[in-house]
Amino acid sequence: MTNRLRYALPLSLLLAGCAHYPVSHPSARTPAPAAVSSYATRTEVKQFIDQVVQKDGFDRTWVERAFAGAQYRQSVIDAITRPFEAKPWYQYEPIFVNDARIAAGTAFWDQQQAILKKAEDQYGVPAGILVAIVGVESYYGRQHGGYPVMDALTILSFDYPPRAPFFQGELEQFLLMCREQSLDPLKPMGSYAGAMGTPQFMPDSYRQYAVDFDGDGKRDIWDDWADILGSVANYFREHGWKKDELIAVPVAIKLGATPPEAATPTTAGALRQAGVVMSAGIPDDAEAVLVALQGQDETTYWVGLHNFRVITQYNKSPLYAMAVVQLANAVAQRRTGEGHAAP
Repeated sequence: MTNRLRYALPLSLLLAGCAHYPVSHPSARTPAPAAVSSYATRTEVKQFIDQVVQKDGFDRTWVERAFAGAQYRQSVIDAITRPFEAKPWYQYEPIFVNDARIAAGTAFWDQQQAILKKAEDQYGVPAGILVAIVGVESYYGRQHGGYPVMDALTILSFDYPPRAPFFQGELEQFLLMCREQSLDPLKPMGSYAGAMGTPQFMPDSYRQYAVDFDGDGKRDIWDDWADILGSVANYFREHGWKKDELIAVPVAIKLGATPPEAATPTTAGALRQAGVVMSAGIPDDAEAVLVALQGQDETTYWVGLHNFRVITQYNKSPLYAMAVVQLANAVAQRRTGEGHAAP
């Protein structure tokens, strides 16, 4: 089958998605945000404004008014310091791999089958993985975040020191995106981290990887399923996805062996030497990472391979990648009644 998923799996929030918003024609005049008191008077914000005005040629008044409209929200800091990925697997997995999400994914796959096949054929990414990504990120477009992106990125840029440089970079990309798309920076809604659209792209990812998959002249990751699924597939291809390769395999630990540290990139051969028992079909030089899944009574182990690492480029958590793969397999099994496990 063309939708065959190359992994071996049993059948077993990031739910703060982005509220969609229209993409205006780039030639339209960029609306100016309403002026209200906020971050604009802070010294570090003024320095940032100076930098982007000089570097990117922004209209200073437009940028200043955007920051004047940004508001502090403690809930943004609360959310980023307590991510879902901090939960143990036995609590994390049911959030994403449950009967309602599997059923919705089955219906979604049937509805978008033509687009999914086109994306798989063009980019080499299995349809099931594309379905699972939008299923995890936004419940197939049903759940959207309630945070103004300008607020979220400003708060994390100037009131969250651990990742301030990263979010300042995303804030600059967001302002560039708004200028390119003729958007009022205060209007787009997204997640607490500033992720946007049904696939929850950060601004830099949107500018680099979003595609106009249906050729209508726009890159709409909010309402256009062709662009949404094509953009996710393009993201994975650009990050090195290898068509028809295994993603993850269950493994065992030899009796008496001390499992190596989970989530540390290594090779299959090194894991074997450390007492990890896996399929003989995986070459020793294959890139690999041990994944520990904490259950209520015991911990089980998997090894993620190259394509597993590619999924973690979308979200760095190994638990996220496992949830995506588990959901992809579960939806495929529900849809076909036979599953798509690799031989």
